[in-house]
Amino acid sequence: MRFRISHSVTNGISLVHLHDEELAITVSIAPDHGAMLHAFIVKTSDGPCNVISNYSSEEEIGRQLNRSYKSSKLSPFPCRIHQAKYSWDGVSYEFANKFPDGTAIHGLLFNKPFSIREETVTDFMASAAFEYNYKGEDAGYPFQYNCTIRYTLLPNQTLQLQTSLTNHDQKAIPMADGWHPYFRFNSPIDECQLQFPSAGTVEFNRQLIPTGNILPFDSFNETKTIGSLELDNCFLIDPAAGQPVCVFSHPIKKIALRFITDEQYPYLQIYTPPDRQSIAIENLSAAPDCFNNKIGLLLLEPGVEKTFTLHYEIITGETA
Repeated sequence: MRFRISHSVTNGISLVHLHDEELAITVSIAPDHGAMLHAFIVKTSDGPCNVISNYSSEEEIGRQLNRSYKSSKLSPFPCRIHQAKYSWDGVSYEFANKFPDGTAIHGLLFNKPFSIREETVTDFMASAAFEYNYKGEDAGYPFQYNCTIRYTLLPNQTLQLQTSLTNHDQKAIPMADGWHPYFRFNSPIDECQLQFPSAGTVEFNRQLIPTGNILPFDSFNETKTIGSLELDNCFLIDPAAGQPVCVFSHPIKKIALRFITDEQYPYLQIYTPPDRQSIAIENLSAAPDCFNNKIGLLLLEPGVEKTFTLHYEIITGETA
């Protein structure tokens, strides 16, 4: 059979692997650490390439996860919440877990152990679903909901990431969703190119909190080399531009990563780390600090399920 699923423990990290034997592709997920995406390995002219910048060991995850958040699921909010505080339905809340700058950051599930809900293999795909039932553990979010993440490896070097959120509380709750992967092509990102159709950028203050203003930005509406540009910005995707919503590529290595989303992810956060060896390209359903500014915030009613879908499509060779 072309597709299969396997399990392993690598440097202390328990992994679930989705395989496409025909194209020599492996996708790896670490359920114990927020069901993070650990690897997306494809065959290139230079040999196998893992386009995901990951953690090398369980020990490194313990040291770095709550600072770099690589490949973390951002739930129930993406990016920062100003001073880790917000008000909802007339009640004030404050998150217990804070970043060194005093904000709450990247949600509450990034380090939670997800259970394996389902594994499916057919002639056309390999799929695994992981779930976590949040029971209001953090005083800043005393609500209950289920998060199910399904990874599906499809033909044509495509990985589908589907997130389903279900409100198990007795009242409507604030909710947003996002991803925080770091991508690489085994070379400095200065050599790489980027393209995304921007309808503007969210203006930030010094703490990366939106001011409420939208500024013009069209530098990457056409494909452009990243060079020495530093980014830590949130962009609005132009809905009229169609798909893909972003393309990250290396013209010399002839590899490109295309981002295809549904309408649930209208924001794109991009961050260039200081080492310039990878780039964070984060599809978000809402803007940073959405619990306060309400930009893109979802009101999830009791018993209601909301699903968000994202595809990573890798193109290699002359067509990249």
